[in-house]
Amino acid sequence: MDDFVSKYEVTDRDLAKGRNLRIAAFAAPILLTGVPAVLFTVLAFLFGTTPPVAFTLFVVGMIFTALGFVAGLALMGLFIYRRSNWTKEMREKMAADGIKAEEIDWFTNELKSSEKKALKDIGKADLLLADAYRETLASRLTATRIVKSSRKELALTQRRRTKLKNFSTDRGQQFREQIEKDSEKISSIHDEAKMMLAEAEARLQMIEAAAVRGRSLADSELALKKLSSRAQNLPLALEEVRLTEEISRELERELEEGENSEAESSTDYLPTSEEKQT
Repeated sequence: MDDFVSKYEVTDRDLAKGRNLRIAAFAAPILLTGVPAVLFTVLAFLFGTTPPVAFTLFVVGMIFTALGFVAGLALMGLFIYRRSNWTKEMREKMAADGIKAEEIDWFTNELKSSEKKALKDIGKADLLLADAYRETLASRLTATRIVKSSRKELALTQRRRTKLKNFSTDRGQQFREQIEKDSEKISSIHDEAKMMLAEAEARLQMIEAAAVRGRSLADSELALKKLSSRAQNLPLALEEVRLTEEISRELERELEEGENSEAESSTDYLPTSEEKQT
């Protein structure tokens, strides 16, 4: 069965086509507006020797510039529309044989905002987890597409079954039996795709939890290291404070002793009353 599965790879030619459409979309209004403006400006300088000729060239140039701008906007819309169709076609070709992890960037519009944020955060924190997350996202996108397409096919099969109820011929009976087989097969695919989708979503939650747990453990470890470093430096700080206080008290004691000794020496040399009379 694998031999019948279409394998599609994005080629350089495909990428060049999309790149050219984008360049053409932005270049069309610039070129179609700028070329007439520059052309008639040059003509006005070369041939606008008299005021009537210069004024005529100026008016004609303004008209052609405005027409070029409108035509450029129209071509821009056309190229944007064609590039949008090209992008959808590329997505469908890629998704035909299952979306791959390296093709996730083509399907960002189908991702949830939470998935985009988680993919960005996990990519910054852990590359291995980011690869696993991208792989699981690819599985989730593939399963989602299968669920949607199989649901549509079941609705169409139900309509065909309703229409064939009015046919009572043998041919109608054969058609009804064939539709019943198709309905059973599509229902089986639908149920299997729903199981794949639930499994992929559960795996995404597990990877996100593992990434968050890894970041929180790293932050907790860093906080513990800082706390341990502070705890180790705390006795040194306390000892420094104690020594500073002892030095301060020693200095105060020496100052007090110095003041007392000076007071005692001054009292020893005070003259007596008899010495004062002589």
